[in-house]
Amino acid sequence: MPPSSEALQPYSAVIVTGGSSGIGKSFIELSAKLKPDLIICNLSRRSPEKNTWEIAGIKLNHFGCDLGRPEDVERVAGEVVAFLDREVPAGRVLLINNSGFGAFGHFPEPNLPRQLEMIDLNVRAVVDLTGRLLPGLRSRGGAILNIASTVAFQPTAYAATYGASKAFVLHWTLALNEELRGSGVRALAVCPGTTSTEFFRTAGLGAGAVAESLSMSTEAVVSCALRALGAGRSQVVPGWLNKLYTFAGSKLPKPFATRIAAMMLRRFRLNQGPR
Repeated sequence: MPPSSEALQPYSAVIVTGGSSGIGKSFIELSAKLKPDLIICNLSRRSPEKNTWEIAGIKLNHFGCDLGRPEDVERVAGEVVAFLDREVPAGRVLLINNSGFGAFGHFPEPNLPRQLEMIDLNVRAVVDLTGRLLPGLRSRGGAILNIASTVAFQPTAYAATYGASKAFVLHWTLALNEELRGSGVRALAVCPGTTSTEFFRTAGLGAGAVAESLSMSTEAVVSCALRALGAGRSQVVPGWLNKLYTFAGSKLPKPFATRIAAMMLRRFRLNQGPR
């Protein structure tokens, strides 16, 4: 694949959801480093630390919203479209649907409202925001980069809703990419495995639940994603261990793959450190 530095050259603006931490934050930092004149829009509830971005010289525009609420998605989509039309009237746009969270335990742990909130953010918000921004992307040219997961390749007991939500993101992205052929817009599904972020704490697992040796850095995941974007890929799994895991998960009979995934996720809960 080409170096990640080439991937962003055709773009004038990047829209990132959940850029205040984790993979989303690394997307913003690396994008600004690779192309300093890039206009970056962050859509999230939590505002990034302003001093950090100003010191780094990043041209970041924060749009406060809760993407788990349909009315917020509708509002912020309109605000972003108006902003781009005013500030960046021409040039390709990259939409990065990164926001999402998981929950581990016996369904419906931790509670049913949390499970439904997960579907709203991981699935509905991705479809809703993409649908509202797609007309602009079609007219300007661009790409849609959706963060799925390695758990998208097999059913995941103890993370049933989360795994199913990421399976939706993976398959929906691949199908959307086919529909967009010849339109000047394409879609890429990024399927990271265990990554050094706040994800596991948010999902209810304590420190030490997953060995650091099995985790990739957010910077490595983002760099791989951008190289895949530059290469015109429709799907990428960062890291050779993750590639091996997803290959096995996709080739084994579903019931057998489900049993293996359940054994692994059960160990995560048994081995977790203090909360």
